[in-house]
Amino acid sequence: MNEETEQAWQQLSEQILMDLKEWRRCHPKATLREIEEEVHARMSRLEAQVIQDTAQQSEQRDWSGAPPEERPTCPVCGTPLQARGKRTRRLQAAGGQQVSLTRSYGTCPTCGTGLFPPG
Repeated sequence: MNEETEQAWQQLSEQILMDLKEWRRCHPKATLREIEEEVHARMSRLEAQVIQDTAQQSEQRDWSGAPPEERPTCPVCGTPLQARGKRTRRLQAAGGQQVSLTRSYGTCPTCGTGLFPPG
């Protein structure tokens, strides 16, 4: 992970902790369950950001210049995929937060199947 990403995580962590302190100050009679729910909701932001940034560091996210034998293959017929540019895919992380992944999109020259290979 690069230093810029780690610094962004640190800043987000600090902001979440400050927000939780402020929330607790405004909710002095919150039950343990309410505190737990608030902590989980806020920490899911950090979790989603870490997941997104870590996935974006994958070397497999851009396979467009790779030779055919190193490219992902079609799950239907096994033919190496052809890159069709980069696209952003939005997914939902376990905590309900959105994660955006930008990676090479591919299509199969044999059967036409299109997909975002894992990576």
